Amino acid sequence: MEIHESGEDYLETILMLENRMGYVRSIDIATEMGFSKPTISIAMRRLRESGYIDVDERRDIHLTPLGREVAERIYERHVLLTDMLKALGVEPEAAAREACKIEHDISAETFSKLRQYYDSHLKP
Repeated sequence: MEIHESGEDYLETILMLENRMGYVRSIDIATEMGFSKPTISIAMRRLRESGYIDVDERRDIHLTPLGREVAERIYERHVLLTDMLKALGVEPEAAAREACKIEHDISAETFSKLRQYYDSHLKP
């Protein structure tokens, strides 16, 4: 099932909030991403209908195995690309911002090659 860049961003945000807080609600996502509650509600409904998240009786949001797979893939790319850009001398805020753009568009093969290069040449 194809997921768009915005969906990947939502799933990545859910993963990060879950790791930080232990639970995630729509208002947490809205606050973290700077979006309105109605915008988040629409996005969460779409993600739930597509099988990426579940919402329990307390309204807590949980990644399904499919959602977690996507979120972890995007987050791994974000972290490595941010670190790689910083190692190349890019300002940390710019590195994070630009990694967020790149993480959605590169192929698995390109990311694998970047990881290999980073691990053997740039990793501290």
